[in-house]
Amino acid sequence: MLVCVGSIAFDTVETPDHVAEEVLGGSANFFGFAASLFGPVGLVGVVGDDFPESHLDVLRSRGIDTAGVQRVPGRTFRWAGRYLDDMNVRETTNLELNVFGSFDPVLPEPYRTSGYCFLANGSPAIQERVLDQLHEPKLVLADTMNHWISGARDEVLHLLRRVDGVIINDEEAMMLAGRTNLVAAARAVARLGPGIVVVKKGAHGSLLVAEGGVFPLPAFPLEEVKDPTGAGDCFAGAFMGYVARAGDRSVATLRKAVLYGTVVASFNCEAFSVDRLRTLTTAEVEERARQFADLLRT
Repeated sequence: MLVCVGSIAFDTVETPDHVAEEVLGGSANFFGFAASLFGPVGLVGVVGDDFPESHLDVLRSRGIDTAGVQRVPGRTFRWAGRYLDDMNVRETTNLELNVFGSFDPVLPEPYRTSGYCFLANGSPAIQERVLDQLHEPKLVLADTMNHWISGARDEVLHLLRRVDGVIINDEEAMMLAGRTNLVAAARAVARLGPGIVVVKKGAHGSLLVAEGGVFPLPAFPLEEVKDPTGAGDCFAGAFMGYVARAGDRSVATLRKAVLYGTVVASFNCEAFSVDRLRTLTTAEVEERARQFADLLRT
């Protein structure tokens, strides 16, 4: 089983054309829906007593195991953000950690022997506590953010020496490396410990560095983007899901995983929240992957 430790949230998203209030969000949710297209996935997170059981039922209906989701008294994590006319630019308008602020993840026993684990963005101290609960995993990747890089840099650097790879955005890569050239930054991050570095560039695609090689990939071209919230987590979910299904971490597998991550993330942008992911099928993913591969060959 692939395990993801991350947030489960209510999002309020405002775009130039629409407002979606209190919809299902959080890194673990987006990751879980994407990863479930490739194989079994278990989520570790926390919700408050205001979180409807029906939301967990939706996750389970997609084959996502929720044994690691804790329910505690209080309010569920809430985030609100606004996108400007350029959908690559987002500003946070409200953030309430609520029960997520004191979240101390405990992995169910079956999760501890999982071969694959993704540590979604969070405190590096919490991420390390998850690592301590895993028994000889085959592949562990992590995410982080500028808040931790600037405020807990030593802890982030220690984490990087313990994980196999990272999936981060371009700003985070440059902050970690102290470089403005993205290829140089990605290579510098790899030298900090993780052998696999994936840099997300939003609408400009992604960059993979592994075993000394560099593999850039553009984003899948969309005529309309309704809501890019969670696209990065969907990328990570599909990437990890594909690698877990393949059962190896060769460069060829990682390159293919980047393609599938890009494709699933593109579907996520077609609707608000996880609405598109709820009905997304493997057949649709494979068809778009073929289309994308054809575009790249021409």
